[in-house]
Amino acid sequence: MVRGWRGAPAAALMVIAGCSQAPVYAPPEIALPPAFREAPAATWVPASPAPPDAGASWWRGLGDATLDDLETRMLADNPSLAEAVARHDAALAEYGVTRADMAPQIGVGADLSANRQSDNRPLRGSNQPDLYGAHTLGAVASYQFDLWGQLSDRAKAARARAEASGDDLAFARLALSADLANAYIGLRGLDGEVAILASAVRAYQDAANVTRRRFEKGIASGMDTGRADAQLADTQAELAHMRGSRAVAEHAIAVLVGVPASSFDLPIDVAPLTALPIPVVVPAQLLQSRADIAAAERRMYGANRAIGVARAAWFPAIGLGGDGGTQATTMAGLFGAPNLFWSIGPQLVMPLFDGGRRHARQRQAEAQWREAVAQYRGTVLAAMAQVEDGLVRARQLGVEEAAEQRAVAAASLAARLAYERYLKGVASILDVVTAQTTELATRRRALAIHVARLQIGVALRQARGSRD
Repeated sequence: MVRGWRGAPAAALMVIAGCSQAPVYAPPEIALPPAFREAPAATWVPASPAPPDAGASWWRGLGDATLDDLETRMLADNPSLAEAVARHDAALAEYGVTRADMAPQIGVGADLSANRQSDNRPLRGSNQPDLYGAHTLGAVASYQFDLWGQLSDRAKAARARAEASGDDLAFARLALSADLANAYIGLRGLDGEVAILASAVRAYQDAANVTRRRFEKGIASGMDTGRADAQLADTQAELAHMRGSRAVAEHAIAVLVGVPASSFDLPIDVAPLTALPIPVVVPAQLLQSRADIAAAERRMYGANRAIGVARAAWFPAIGLGGDGGTQATTMAGLFGAPNLFWSIGPQLVMPLFDGGRRHARQRQAEAQWREAVAQYRGTVLAAMAQVEDGLVRARQLGVEEAAEQRAVAAASLAARLAYERYLKGVASILDVVTAQTTELATRRRALAIHVARLQIGVALRQARGSRD
């Protein structure tokens, strides 16, 4: 009976060894609607956050080889992405540090010194030498038992932060890919603007020439030539402005790709891009696999483990330590058996008073947990809104583009008829200028809507985690 009772403390230590003091982890329940408002047929499928396939080349759906090459170069050379990779590497290294704390710590050292002691040193014996050597070779080892789960919780928290950093990296890749695709689509939109304006300048130049010849023959007035010349000059100025805007957009793409703007050039190209198909349904499983949501969940888990670390600080730290080696006054004596020394034994540290430090750290950990939960909920809600925004914009832009294309056709017909009537002398230059101005405006609005439709396809790919 006595022997069994004496073994009870050891058995109890074995039971509690490694027991986490953290609360039971449970991600917060977020009340999600059964379907997207903009996609009534959608059905939510609960899913645990997991990083998306960030390597999916979804931008290839736009059908532009130049963009494909730029995206590849951006993923290799973008400075912001390199920063994210470095942060992820640092987080992995931090996790390695915390894991190392759970292993035995072993070190070796040497202290070889020559010494002279003072003649007036207190308690100096008469037979002590003035000069003497003090040489030590030894090793020190220690191991801390993880009885309360403090070390394991610290390692789990660091691992969660490393995983969150990996999700941040995936999200950064996706965001930068989307930024580049949007910038490229915008550049091609400016190419289209330049082409439309250049065509208008040619048409307006022809109309101005006809008006001036008619003025010279006394058929047209000076007011007519003024209207024609003003329309031409205003459009030429807009064309120059648009070319400047294109150059700035090209420089922005150079920064994303990671090359100096001075050595970067993209020729003007008006070949149409293929619009990415807009899905009627964006399943919740894909939405909840977004990398930013996965990162928020991992940080929430790490905050949960941090509470365990703070709580475990209230318990004593128990470890095993030892050292050993050899000491001698001469170098030769270091290798003599009589000069060996060693010690080994348990170690216990129990803070009794710390001015409220442990209590404050526990309250801090609990507050950081609440913060992480709020951030997770906010990330999910923001992702929901982004998908809804993308769906409604995609649908409305489709209606806008169809209507604007009809407006372009009507305005083009009106401009052509007005010019033909002007040549026949049955319409005024004011009619021509008005019709041509309307045609130019409708063509530019139609192009802007088409660019927006291309970009909303990119936004939806980003909102759903870019699975395709």
